[in-house]
Amino acid sequence: MSDMSVDQIEMVLRRGFKVRARAPLRLGLAGGGTDVSPYADLHGGAVMNATIDRYIYACAEVIAPGEVEIESHDLGISVKLPAQHPLPFDGRLDLIKAIYNRVMADFFDGQPLPLRIATYSEAPAGSGLGSSSTLVVAVLQALTELLDLSLGEYDVAHLAFIIEREDMGLAGGRQDQYAAAFGGFNFMEFRDRGAVIVNPLRIKRDVITELESQTILCFTGVSRDSATIIAEQSRNVQQGMTKSIDAMHALKASAVAMKEALLKGDLPGVARTLDAGWASKQNMAVGISTPHIEEALAAGIGAGAIAGKVSGAGGGGFIMFLAPLEQRHRVLSALGGKGYRTETIRFVTEGAMAWRA
Repeated sequence: MSDMSVDQIEMVLRRGFKVRARAPLRLGLAGGGTDVSPYADLHGGAVMNATIDRYIYACAEVIAPGEVEIESHDLGISVKLPAQHPLPFDGRLDLIKAIYNRVMADFFDGQPLPLRIATYSEAPAGSGLGSSSTLVVAVLQALTELLDLSLGEYDVAHLAFIIEREDMGLAGGRQDQYAAAFGGFNFMEFRDRGAVIVNPLRIKRDVITELESQTILCFTGVSRDSATIIAEQSRNVQQGMTKSIDAMHALKASAVAMKEALLKGDLPGVARTLDAGWASKQNMAVGISTPHIEEALAAGIGAGAIAGKVSGAGGGGFIMFLAPLEQRHRVLSALGGKGYRTETIRFVTEGAMAWRA
């Protein structure tokens, strides 16, 4: 990535417009966990996911010289700092600071720009919908538009991965950044040396509509830190634990099966693959399922849902149920009666986008 000239930086600083951006959250349908190193590097991973009508928004603008302002509207946290590079980490909105630091380093030769960056998330942290990675993608998309950076979908997703996994040292995989950047139904392949191939699927509209009519999200009320589970999963692969590695092989196969079922419009096959994938996922690491999760799954299945799995690394967050439309009311009532928050969704095809406010 090339540094900008002094004239280009001065031109950026003269800009008076505000940019907004949004990036969609995703549901992991199959293969989640095989995008995590070292499994993806040693064996190659595959994930099937789809983005939904839940977003993380970002806003960016140039402000008075000498300051940087960062704010999370949903968390109610704001920080104001002297414009410097790098911004120091202190536990307050450090992920957004890391985005700022990386962009200043890669594109402005470390010269700090006076910026205001604000975010708003439609999902709680630890939801299992890829919210942390989606936030990074949304902010990068806003800065790409504001600062006129030459970054396409692959570039934004890769840079988001670098910021999270290398700059911040956060454990996790690669699928979330690419889902947020590209949007839609995607079959993703993960190879060694960080190579990622995104294969957008052309699924018939009536298949998507029927899948929407069956999908129910249930929030377990537990926002979990996925890092512990992911770290154990990685250790299991490094140590050659057969049970975990075999589970990941099965999950990779389930991603292929899910792709084929969706392309064929085989909704019963989608449900079977969802269930099989959840059964395999629980063998990857301890803590992926909990008594609280099992209670919610039992309530949903008992009321008429035909399949269910936790979205994301596990341990909490959202459970995705599939229930025939005729059973939807019963399932919603059963889960609501036990105090769980339920939601319905629509699938979206557009990935990260930015516009002038």
